[in-house]
Amino acid sequence: MNTIPLFRPFKAVRPLPEFAAQVAALPYDVLDAKEAKLKAKNKPFSFLHISKAEIDLPENIDPYDPVVYEKSAENYKSLLEKGVLKQDQTPCYYVYRATMGNHVQTGLAVAASVEQYDLNRIRKHEFTRIEKEDDRVRQIDALSAQTGPVLLAYKQIPVVDTIIKKTVLNKPVYQVMADNDICHALWVIDDPKDIQIITEAFDQQNAVYIADGHHRCAAASRVAKIRAQQNPDHNGTEAYNSFLAIAFPVEEMKILDYNRIVKDLNGLTKEAFLNALKKDFFIQPVEHIAKPEKKNTFGLYLDHQWYLMTLKNPPETEDPVKLLDVSILSDLVLDSILNIKDLRKDKRIDFVGGMRGLTELQKHVDSGDFSAAFALYPTQMNELIAVADSGKVMPPKSTWFEPKLADGLVSNPI
Repeated sequence: MNTIPLFRPFKAVRPLPEFAAQVAALPYDVLDAKEAKLKAKNKPFSFLHISKAEIDLPENIDPYDPVVYEKSAENYKSLLEKGVLKQDQTPCYYVYRATMGNHVQTGLAVAASVEQYDLNRIRKHEFTRIEKEDDRVRQIDALSAQTGPVLLAYKQIPVVDTIIKKTVLNKPVYQVMADNDICHALWVIDDPKDIQIITEAFDQQNAVYIADGHHRCAAASRVAKIRAQQNPDHNGTEAYNSFLAIAFPVEEMKILDYNRIVKDLNGLTKEAFLNALKKDFFIQPVEHIAKPEKKNTFGLYLDHQWYLMTLKNPPETEDPVKLLDVSILSDLVLDSILNIKDLRKDKRIDFVGGMRGLTELQKHVDSGDFSAAFALYPTQMNELIAVADSGKVMPPKSTWFEPKLADGLVSNPI
C-alpha cells in the first residue's frame, strides 16, 4: 500500500439538512455573473455567494479582482457562523447520488491525493489554462477549503459497490431537487470498518480518471506545494495534500455530445463546401435533425438543411486521440477545409453542449450569426480512458458530462 492512499475520508463542511436545498448551486464554471446573480436572487444561503462572490459586488467588477476572493471567504465564514454550514467531527466518506430523468449515478465524495495526481495515478486528458488555475488557487487559498468537487471515474470495485448499496438503503441525509431537474442525494459513511475497506480497495487501483475538473486538480496541487513550504512540520498527511472529488464508476457515467458551430465557410460557396466534404465523407440530405447514432457519423446543418455525414475511411492509427470523432472532424473539416486550426483561440468557431439539444444548433445557424453546425456522436468513456492512459490530451471541448455536480453540498476544508 502507498504511504499516502489514493483516497481518504475527510471532515466535510456541509449544510444542515434543513438548509441543503437553499445552499445547493450549479457549478461555478457553468454560469456567468449575470446568470448567477439571477439564480441567487432572494437566496441569501445560495452557495453562489461563495463560488461567484462577484454577484455581491458592484457590477462590472473583474471576477479575478482580489476583493472577489475576500468577499467569497467572508460569505463562507458567515454561513459557518450562522450554522447553515457545519463541519463534521470525524473523517467520513459520503455517498453522492445524482439523478437526471432515467439516468442515475451513485459514487463517493472523497479526499483524493494530490501526490497521486502529481504521479499521474489520477489521470488527466486535458490541458489547463493558467488564468483558470490561478483563479482556483486564489479561491482555495482565500477559503482554506475546496468547494468545487472534481468529477472522477473509476473502474467498478465490488467491495465498494457493496458498501454503497448497503448505505443507500437508508434515508439520505438530504435529497435536493436542484437546477435542470437534477436530484442530488447524500449519505454519510462513518463506520470505521467500511471506511478502511473503501480506502484499501481504492489504493489497490492502478489509476482513476479525471472526467471534469482539471483546473481544480492543478490548483489543489499548487496550493499543496505552497502550504508545504510554509509548514515546517509538513508530513504529507495534512488536509491540504488532498482535493475534493466525487468518484463514480465508469459504467454509470454519461457523456453528452459537444457540438461545433462555425461563423463562415472560409470563402467557399455551399456547393463547393459540400463537394470538399465528399472527399472523405458520404453526404446524405435528410428530412429530420441528423443526430449521429454511432461513431464516425456526423450531423451537418447548413442553409436550412440537415445532412448526415458518414466517414468513408476511419483513420489507420493506434493513436487514441486521432481516433476520436472530435479529432476526425477537426483534421478533415475544420482544419483542412475551413482553416480553423486552433480550437482554443479561433473566434470563427464556438461550441454547444449536448444538454441544449440539436435544435440549438439550428437556431444559431438560422439567426445568420453562424454558417454551419456540426453534431457529433458523444465521446465514450473507454475513449477517454485510452487517451488518459496513453498520457495524451483530447482536443478542447471533447466531453460534456451530465449530470453536473452541485456546489455547496460538500466541501473539503484544508
